Amino acid sequence: MKMRLILSVLLLFSTLFLSYQLLKFRSGMARGSMVVLKNIDFEVFGKVQGVFFRKHTRKTASQYGLVGWVQNTNRNTVIGQAQGPLEKVDKLKEWLRKTRSPHSSISEAEFQNEKVIDSLSFTDFEIVR
Repeated sequence: MKMRLILSVLLLFSTLFLSYQLLKFRSGMARGSMVVLKNIDFEVFGKVQGVFFRKHTRKTASQYGLVGWVQNTNRNTVIGQAQGPLEKVDKLKEWLRKTRSPHSSISEAEFQNEKVIDSLSFTDFEIVR
């Protein structure tokens, strides 16, 4: 019984430690180095609704380690916000401009509110409905 309690406590502390390390990494303090975090707001024009564009944007942003959101508008565009390491945000910008999802057709991608930030405002990348 005592051993089970000790193992439970160790498991709890290791889970908390790993969560803390992930938060440190995402906020740019991993391994003693500073990672520059960036924020962008975006709007994508073209054939971007009804073609799984939001799903592919979330998947790509998550693969890049970014956080934020993506949402359809009533103007038949897609808007969103992305945050994360500067290089990865720039990589997503390029994906939004040129690579896109398989069945979409992008005529234009606009970026605003592009700035360096101190910390992340989100914990993952979500599709807002």
